[in-house]
Amino acid sequence: MTVVTDSPPGASETDLGRTRRARKIGRVLTETHPDAHCELDHSNALELAVATILSAQCTDKKVNEVTPKLFARYPSAAAYAGADRAEMEELIRPTGFYRNKTDSLLKLGQALLDRYDGQVPGRLVDLVTLPGIGRKTANVILGNAFDVPGITVDTHFQRLVHRWRLTTETDPVKIEHAVGALYPKRDWTMLSHRIIFHGRRVCHARKPACGACTLAKLCPSYGTGPTDPAAAAKLLKGPRARDLAVAAGVDPELVPAQAIAAEVP
Repeated sequence: MTVVTDSPPGASETDLGRTRRARKIGRVLTETHPDAHCELDHSNALELAVATILSAQCTDKKVNEVTPKLFARYPSAAAYAGADRAEMEELIRPTGFYRNKTDSLLKLGQALLDRYDGQVPGRLVDLVTLPGIGRKTANVILGNAFDVPGITVDTHFQRLVHRWRLTTETDPVKIEHAVGALYPKRDWTMLSHRIIFHGRRVCHARKPACGACTLAKLCPSYGTGPTDPAAAAKLLKGPRARDLAVAAGVDPELVPAQAIAAEVP
């Protein structure tokens, strides 16, 4: 059973203390989520760029259901640039906001043709000039298609680094820089994956599984969700939910079957 000290982590913390705690959080996340990875299926930089654009306001699972047909139909930047709008809209309709996303994909294909010989560039400064690609998407592409370290500040990432009091910044770019300063650059991409995995499976927005969390002793926000292991175990999600319980020292039998089958947000 998880216990916490009288003085919560993060209380009157020095910069050095915060860095040390951040590094410990990183090490625990590495052990907790050995399966962490980009959950958008792709085989090249263009596919990842397209999938990331489609993932706005949509689950990765839904995107992965849509992209096989999309990637087969549009294998190149030229194919996107010359696509029939109505046909593309129909293909990506299940991801939501399909008209805006279609517009982004058509313009992305044309921009890649006009400026980069149809290839997705491997520099942040170039990526962020492309239609539909902001800094978050650019970092996803860099880290997972080009092995260039990057921090992906999505809603899960923001929520968790605030709960851990690693930064008080609210602007995504400032969060990226503040958290990046706490970790070696080489760790940025995998750190992002692990934090996002933890946010989707354990540290939920409305009711985090505090009593079944491996980071309980390092988290200033412990107690935001139920601390009773039996109650917390029911909140774990995903195929490794029982492994997550074991890692936190909680009886895996407390994790119901529906939690294992639950779709991660």
